[in-house]
Amino acid sequence: MRDAHKPGQLAQLLGKFEDRSAVIGVIGLGYVGLPLSLRYSAVGFRVLGIDIDGDKVDKLNSGSSYIAHIGHKKIATACERGFEATSDFSRVAETDALIICVPTPLNVYREPDLSFVLGTVEALLPHVRPGQVVSLESTTYPGTTEEELRPRLESRGFVVGEDVFLVFSPEREDPGNPDFDTRTIPKVCGGSTEACLQAGMALYGPAIDRVVPVSSTRAAELTKLLENIHRAVNIGLVNEMKIIADKMDIDIHEVIRAAATKPFGFTPYYPGPGLGGHCIPIDPFYLTWKARQYGVHTRFIELAGEINRDMPQWVIGKVADALNERGRSLKGSRILVLGIAYKKDVEDMRESPSVELMERLRAKGVLVDYSDPHVPHFPRMREHRFDLSSVALTPEAIESYDVLLVATSHSAFDYELVRQHAHLIIDTRGVYRERLPNVVKA
Repeated sequence: MRDAHKPGQLAQLLGKFEDRSAVIGVIGLGYVGLPLSLRYSAVGFRVLGIDIDGDKVDKLNSGSSYIAHIGHKKIATACERGFEATSDFSRVAETDALIICVPTPLNVYREPDLSFVLGTVEALLPHVRPGQVVSLESTTYPGTTEEELRPRLESRGFVVGEDVFLVFSPEREDPGNPDFDTRTIPKVCGGSTEACLQAGMALYGPAIDRVVPVSSTRAAELTKLLENIHRAVNIGLVNEMKIIADKMDIDIHEVIRAAATKPFGFTPYYPGPGLGGHCIPIDPFYLTWKARQYGVHTRFIELAGEINRDMPQWVIGKVADALNERGRSLKGSRILVLGIAYKKDVEDMRESPSVELMERLRAKGVLVDYSDPHVPHFPRMREHRFDLSSVALTPEAIESYDVLLVATSHSAFDYELVRQHAHLIIDTRGVYRERLPNVVKA
């Protein structure tokens, strides 16, 4: 596969990134891949987006967005600049960079599921050519790039670092965050070889304000895991503190707000009904799984995971106790869940603790509905099925439910209207600061 007549593959590639003649291929056009595609388009690169979802491809090519915080105008502008979406993997040969942004979920045994990554790589391989850089952005365990991607490229006869260039650069998107976007979030990058790192730095440099090099792909892979495990562990801590504070009749949200006034040494994390999003609930398991291969038991990380996984059940216990005090049972009650996206003011449903709550409540005989202005209809999900649409928050609708459970604190909710008309509110997000007769903190 090597081309003896073109020994300067790296130099040619760097030149294309410098003069922005390189074609950027982004595989997976979701919450990570689509913003990245738009960013490259905005700085003057031709972008080819590849996704197996034909509906996404058609929407994008017509100038429409399917992500709430990305407006239609941004898609239309990118299309005018040459952005194109396709499901045809043979077009990979047109690109100079391949950036893989596909999911890395867990299987039923809470072990890493690399099927999306490996399936994507296998689909790309017949069309990869000399002079391309391949970047994996999907969160995974340390060693994935070297143990899984590199051998597959080498099986095609490529010399990594000479013919093709391989890097790992973890995504750091935070959907709906108004303070940081694709351009301003620093980009960590590790290469299989020094030449690969050069290619990766040249790839991301024109689009990202700051690119942070690390010594290897394994270091880059572990960097992303550390970031998210740090968050998961600290959320586990405040969730445990919430349980302690509840027993002591202390409002944990008041305590966090007070502690956050300290100008050093304290970062506020907030409790909730569980962990949500694609990364935070999943990433710790990638490291614990890999650590076992080295004979290491990640006790601290796993303890935090246990606490966070138990939070939905703790919330349901609070609901049951509150109903019991009012002479009602959990079974047969009508409960409206406020917010089913995994975080505030987005439509992203990945690993949402709200859905876990709905599943558990339904299993206990509850008649469960939801209200979420960002999710008008319950979407198709691999693990959860509800034939429901969002309930409009009118006084009549609110009064018709035994409980309103605040699971995601969207800004669009009229919390005062809810307070006035709800018989009972279970507040898992601390939206009600004062003590109220119809509000139970959970």
